[in-house]
Amino acid sequence: MASTEAYLTGVGTFLPGPPVDNATLAKMLGVSEEWIEVFIGTRTRHFARDVGTGEIQWSLADLCAQAAEQALADAGVDRSEIEFIVMGTATPDTLMPATVNHVADQLGLNHLPTYQLQSGCAGAVQALDLGRTLVLAGRHRTGLVIGGDVSSKHLDPSLDFSGKAPSELVNFVLFGDGAGAAVISAEPAGRRLALVRVLNQLTGLGREPGQVIEWFGMADRDSDRQALVEDYKAIEEGVPVMAVEILWELLGDLGWSAEDLDFLLPPQLSGRMTAKITAQLDVPGAEEISCVAETGNNGNALPFLQLERLAERIEPGQRALAVAVESSKWIKAGFAVEAF
Repeated sequence: MASTEAYLTGVGTFLPGPPVDNATLAKMLGVSEEWIEVFIGTRTRHFARDVGTGEIQWSLADLCAQAAEQALADAGVDRSEIEFIVMGTATPDTLMPATVNHVADQLGLNHLPTYQLQSGCAGAVQALDLGRTLVLAGRHRTGLVIGGDVSSKHLDPSLDFSGKAPSELVNFVLFGDGAGAAVISAEPAGRRLALVRVLNQLTGLGREPGQVIEWFGMADRDSDRQALVEDYKAIEEGVPVMAVEILWELLGDLGWSAEDLDFLLPPQLSGRMTAKITAQLDVPGAEEISCVAETGNNGNALPFLQLERLAERIEPGQRALAVAVESSKWIKAGFAVEAF
């Protein structure tokens, strides 16, 4: 039987290792600490590898399994009740097997459908969308939705960064690692957050990507192409405009006004960009839920980090709206929740 509503009953997150501050990162990259603080506005981030030696300490699967364990505990749900797993990431541990299956293995789960969505910042919202669809269709009652990224795989401390272009250095100070998860259910238990709407829409037809992450196979592994390229100027100009469009599209779909919002979860690009976008969204009556200045931009983990903070504050009858933008091929994403 189809469900009439999908609920987020538990949320969990995991950030690897101690926070890495700007002084540490500036020394490693040979840049000014003030430049990071003023241009990026992010104070700390977490890495799954040692920034001094480059030694890998956590895989993406490790981070996601830890976040999932936290979400299960928060929901008060036994893992035997989980009927599916959906995961969004831009940085899988391997192309095959899919990282989601390693996560299932660590959780001791078997004989259930798993889905891995390859996407950037919108991947977590896409995962929520698919999880919600599975629950509303009546195919499953309870599942895990996960998002996570390990961006530090692009950060090699043995490299000489002195000759790097500013466009490359931005990525090294912007991103961090982490994972988040939520238990989604047809039952209004646990946190009792109804996931009332999800927006997931490609809008980049004919438009150049704002971000490209290359994959190198055996035939082109020695290519001189940059592994990660970002048009920060296009992102800085385009994302605030798209964020406003997402806000009003979701409000229109829901029949809500801006005054109905108690909480706003804005895009988490960087400390500086988030402040700029929040000002343009102009919802002064809603409390902002942001974390990127402390966590760094850890991609698909961010909506769950925001959700975890929201879950501690939201009261029955209150409403929240989240906005996410993926600049890789310009994807609009967002979701709305209501507490019961």
